Amino acid sequence: MLTYWLTNGFDRKAQIVTAVLVALAIVVPLGSLLPPDDSVLHISTYQVTLFGKYLTYALLALAVDLVWGYCGILSLGHGAFFALGGYACGMYLMRQIGTRGVYADPVLPDFMVFLNWKDLPWFWYGFDMAWFAFLMVILVPGLLAFVFGWFAFRSRVTGVYLSIITQAMTYALLLAFFRNDMGFGGNNGLTDFKDILGYSIQSPGTRAGLFAASALFLAFFFVVASALTRSKLGKVLVAVRDAESRTRFIGYRVEHYKLFVWTLSAVMAGVAGALYVPQVGIINPSEFDPAASIEAVIWVAVGGRGTLVGALIGAVVVNFGKTWFTGMLPELWLFALGGLFVIVTLFLPTGIVGLFARLKSLRKPPVAPVAVANQSGGAS
Repeated sequence: MLTYWLTNGFDRKAQIVTAVLVALAIVVPLGSLLPPDDSVLHISTYQVTLFGKYLTYALLALAVDLVWGYCGILSLGHGAFFALGGYACGMYLMRQIGTRGVYADPVLPDFMVFLNWKDLPWFWYGFDMAWFAFLMVILVPGLLAFVFGWFAFRSRVTGVYLSIITQAMTYALLLAFFRNDMGFGGNNGLTDFKDILGYSIQSPGTRAGLFAASALFLAFFFVVASALTRSKLGKVLVAVRDAESRTRFIGYRVEHYKLFVWTLSAVMAGVAGALYVPQVGIINPSEFDPAASIEAVIWVAVGGRGTLVGALIGAVVVNFGKTWFTGMLPELWLFALGGLFVIVTLFLPTGIVGLFARLKSLRKPPVAPVAVANQSGGAS
């Protein structure tokens, strides 16, 4: 099965995207570390961090596209999985502060000392070890998605009802994580990180390494998603998207396929969140905001639903526009985002990738008519 996936997953598009991401993982860090600061080839630490954040958003968009574009599950709650992965990474980073915090407590994070906590909560145990934190980045979002999907898909909740439930899930987590007594920093969240894997989180080398990790993880999951969608399992997912009742009627256990891709997508979103946190330097309950999950859906719609590469393009393009708008015209950003979604919905239903495909087809020369031979062998 693995050989089949690898062989069929590396189509030309996957090869190009993977090559570009691997090249970025090499070129951008080198451009940040080697040229002098006044060189035109130098890439500033700010730019490296900004581009790295875009890549984590692209991974989140890829996760959304996998379930929405190929399985027809419109998730308005993937921000919850993204945030849970981010919190798992943030808890590890908080445990690395040690006595360098404001209150210099070797065990308790600063916010716990401020709230007069006496002991470290049990669910913080183990987060002083990197391998345990990375395991939680995968297990926590994956387990939540599995439990949620088990009940939702077995109950045959579909369409807008499932979308509303996913939104309710992330909103419930938003309210829970806002509470100080939950042990996750309340409204302020987790911040003031110092080290990651023993390296200063603010150093240019660490920033370059985080960018490279983001690019490589995105390349890896893109290959996985490409191989999955081109396999027999991927064809079944498309059948579930287009005609779920018929797919179930011919003998497929639809809920099993949906549960698998839903859980995998949640794990991808969790990894994206874990890569996001050390680069932006904070994780708080605002990442659970349903609006964040809706934005991820817009990224996929803009880039091109059901294309994988479109999800990556949409995430980068929209967030680049957000960076520009919030810097130049911050009060107009939400209007621009809403207008973009309306334009894409009405005039570009296949997104940017679909537009390029349409333009490419228009450039092809018309096919010359073929003379039809008559029965006697002469030209008609």
